[in-house]
Amino acid sequence: MSGILYHNPQCSKSRQTLALLTERGIEPRVVEHLKTPLTEAQLRTLLKQLNLSAHQLIRASETLYKELALSKNSTENELIAAMVTHPKLIERPIFVYKERAVIGRPPENVLALL
Repeated sequence: MSGILYHNPQCSKSRQTLALLTERGIEPRVVEHLKTPLTEAQLRTLLKQLNLSAHQLIRASETLYKELALSKNSTENELIAAMVTHPKLIERPIFVYKERAVIGRPPENVLALL
C-alpha cells in the first residue's frame, strides 16, 4: 500500500503534496474528503494517527468556523461533529502511511513518513 491522501484538488498545497508523492513513485489512494466525507470514527482515528487534537486540525480561518460559532472554547466533540458535517473545516492535505499521518503543510512534511 502506498498510503492514503485526503485531498482537495482545489487546494494548491494539496495538489503540490500529491505531485511530490508521485514524483517519488508513491501512488497514494486519493480520497477527496469533500466528496467522500470522513465518518466520526474515521476522523477520530485520523486524529490519533496525527497525534493532534480537533482544535489543531480544524481550519479556524474558514468563515464557516465563525458562522458555526466555534471557538477555542469549543469541545473536542463539538469540533469533530462540525468537521464531520462540514469537511471543508478539516486542514488538508493529510497523508496516512503505515498507521501514521501528517498534514502536508508544507508539502515536504509527508516525506517524514516515507
